[in-house]
Amino acid sequence: MRKLRNEELDRIDVEGYKLAGKSPIIIVLDNIRSLNNIGSVFRTADAFLVEKIYLCGITARPPHKDIHKTALGATDSVDWEHVEDTMELVDRLKKDGCHVVSVEQAEKATQLNNYHPDKDKKQVFIFGNEVKGVAQNVVSTSDEVLEIPQFGTKHSLNISVSVGVVIWDCWSKINA
Repeated sequence: MRKLRNEELDRIDVEGYKLAGKSPIIIVLDNIRSLNNIGSVFRTADAFLVEKIYLCGITARPPHKDIHKTALGATDSVDWEHVEDTMELVDRLKKDGCHVVSVEQAEKATQLNNYHPDKDKKQVFIFGNEVKGVAQNVVSTSDEVLEIPQFGTKHSLNISVSVGVVIWDCWSKINA
């Protein structure tokens, strides 16, 4: 087996990405502190043709060298918007008919392996602050809370890892 060279990967360019059909997936970052995590989320969003990223509250915005370092240009391809108040955004997205899901450890949370996205609705996934998680008022307003099962001694994953796991899972179920 031979590794493929970059020119063999048949990747689309930024213009092609802009014109491509998007996954019915939206990512909301609720007060994320780490610029590297933000950049990694952009890269994951690009990989799965995510419709849009909302950067809420204190979440930093492009252009920034530390975001760019991990995004590797995905800030140019993925649509994004800064919204100061996460709750206002959640209310707006719900009114638009989106299914709003907080990714958090909470009572009665749906385990990721048991999550079945409605293919006829846009799926909005909210990821929270590295220390405090998704704000409680946002969790309370969400249509559903999703938890990534974990079996080791730690009870959390890095946010960029959580985004990758959840978006891949949702994308693969929508496209099955």
